[in-house]
Amino acid sequence: MPVTVPLLTREQIARLPERAREVVEYRKSGLSLNHIQGCPLDCAYCIRHTYGVWDMTQPRALMSDDDAVRELISHPYFQPDKTPIQIFNRATDPFLPRVKEHLFAVLEALDALGLTNHVLVITRYRIDPEDCARLNRLRSIRLTLLITYSGISDERIEPVKSSIAETSLKTAFEHADRYRVILYWRPLVPGLNDSPEHLAKAVELSHHAHATVFTGLFYRGEIADYYKANNLPEPYSDTARRKIVPETLERRVLETFADGGGPLFRKTSCSVSFAHQVADYNGHYGIRELCDICPAKQLAICSDAHQIPGTEAIRALAQRLPERKDVEVVEITERAAIVAGLDEQPRYFLQHGLGFQVHDQRHPHKHRLHGRADLGWDPATPSDTEDPS
Repeated sequence: MPVTVPLLTREQIARLPERAREVVEYRKSGLSLNHIQGCPLDCAYCIRHTYGVWDMTQPRALMSDDDAVRELISHPYFQPDKTPIQIFNRATDPFLPRVKEHLFAVLEALDALGLTNHVLVITRYRIDPEDCARLNRLRSIRLTLLITYSGISDERIEPVKSSIAETSLKTAFEHADRYRVILYWRPLVPGLNDSPEHLAKAVELSHHAHATVFTGLFYRGEIADYYKANNLPEPYSDTARRKIVPETLERRVLETFADGGGPLFRKTSCSVSFAHQVADYNGHYGIRELCDICPAKQLAICSDAHQIPGTEAIRALAQRLPERKDVEVVEITERAAIVAGLDEQPRYFLQHGLGFQVHDQRHPHKHRLHGRADLGWDPATPSDTEDPS
């Protein structure tokens, strides 16, 4: 009988931080299901710090898999065949021995419903040929495995060896049939894993994936506090609400991949959509400077699907939000709809429903930075609303 995760009692769940008790939560690349929480891998930069569950090192279940699936598909933000889904991407690794049976149970339950939603599974742990065989039996969902690889050798920062992810990447790609495989090259940190050898290794690994996406480090206050408390080398002098990818680092990555690398993307949804040969579900096509590294075939697919919504279309979709708010549409351009008064989760609902970028007026997206922190970039970089020339 498969080994599974113990179920927490109601009293134990009540003692968890409020954010950790939220089993279904919208994050940028999809509606995220996290009824299993706790991870022994202990990567120093883990997002678990921000949810108050860093000390939860053994996976535990907040509810049964059946209840979790029901909560997901009945969630007000869930749109059948449209909303991208992420499973166990916030507080555990889905391929840990005690966790992967829950992963398979959720995937198979969603598949049995005949749903065609994108489903993203992010892991840095072991994937065996037997796992691949089971995943290949799925018939409806668009499944993507994003294999997290960093090449970081400092065990204080990343105790689990990158060689495990490398082997999993090659195994998953070799056996891929019904699912797709992404080299999720992250977090890239200057001075830690950006040497010429690190970059060359990523180019090599890119040929064992349908696509590669690169990104930087979330360096939030809670993570910075952990680094300081444990005398870890601090990667940046300041924190940021967005991922940090310095301009010089991006340039070096692009130059290295231009010489023999596989298809490379700046955004997760772009890589996933390319792998499945469909238009980007996040509607990044309007942000033209993101597309300058995209294959021509993918550009054509996204161009055909790109439609700029009108104010009434945005407001009509917003009426399906549980808040049923009258959205203030500040401006609509070819790049994005700028709205006021909406937090992240309802904005993501609109974005995926429209297939078009929806931005918050309070947090403008800057030209070339789109969704990244300012750290490491020229402060004169204009915003999306300015003329980049």
